[in-house]
Amino acid sequence: MLVKPADKPYNLAMGGKPLYPSVCCCLATLLIAVVSVHAAGPNESVSKSDTHQATPVCTYNEIARYPHDSEAFTQGLVYTDGVLYEGTGLYGESTLRRVTLETGVLEQVYDLPAGYFGEGVTTRGAELIQLTWQGQVGFVYVDDGEDFIKVGEFNYPGQGWGLTFDGDWLIMSDGTSSLRFLDPLTFAEVSRLEVRDDGVLVNKLNELEYIHGEIFANIWYSNRIARIDPTSGDLIAWVDLTGILDPPVPGVLNGIAYDKLTNHLLVTGKDWPLLFEIELVDCPPYLPFFADGFESGDVQGWSSYFPP
Repeated sequence: MLVKPADKPYNLAMGGKPLYPSVCCCLATLLIAVVSVHAAGPNESVSKSDTHQATPVCTYNEIARYPHDSEAFTQGLVYTDGVLYEGTGLYGESTLRRVTLETGVLEQVYDLPAGYFGEGVTTRGAELIQLTWQGQVGFVYVDDGEDFIKVGEFNYPGQGWGLTFDGDWLIMSDGTSSLRFLDPLTFAEVSRLEVRDDGVLVNKLNELEYIHGEIFANIWYSNRIARIDPTSGDLIAWVDLTGILDPPVPGVLNGIAYDKLTNHLLVTGKDWPLLFEIELVDCPPYLPFFADGFESGDVQGWSSYFPP
């Protein structure tokens, strides 16, 4: 079982990929890789060499940066109808909040009971839905403009991490390589999807956002966002945000929201002092949108492909 305790210091070293030992002979390197994959078994993750370039890697342009509460342990982020909602974690500090994007000012806050560690947040119509980490319970709220009113709750087995809604199903991560698809009315699990990068399981799927037929996922202790095909579970591309927060802080990248009017992403992290508005560049959208995919070499901003 994955554990992410709040009372232990961050371990930035966890963000790096293990490297295979250097060897003089190419044949020896190949043999080591083959043995490593075989030893891991069919249901375990295997780290790929940093030289593997099968999956495209997108970069970004920074459009704007906004203040962000540096004591907000961000677990969920969603932007809808010009309103930014954020879910934060830690026992005794977990909240659901409405935030003014441009200033970072808190407009409204709901404090979760001290025994719950808040996790991912999404919207479904007029409702807000928030997971908890190990509590095996999710909460449903409405925002009446003055307060968040809890109107329901539901249960699920295991841990809750990220949450998004594709218009048909709630999609939930639990810190593994699996995505769960839930009925949005009953919250019953209807299916699961394994996420793979060139056949290798992608573990530690965290905060989620559904954008243009793709699932965007933070990877815990990584500066990359995975773009996932929701039908196959295959990775479409990586989005590399290394260096976006300079100087860095111990808190990890977590939080993806999407502005439909600008086609920009909003990204932040746990206890980050800033929230960034970005557009993706040199980035292949999903093939149904563009027949030539990544081969055109077009580095035009991703947002310009989808005019408001």
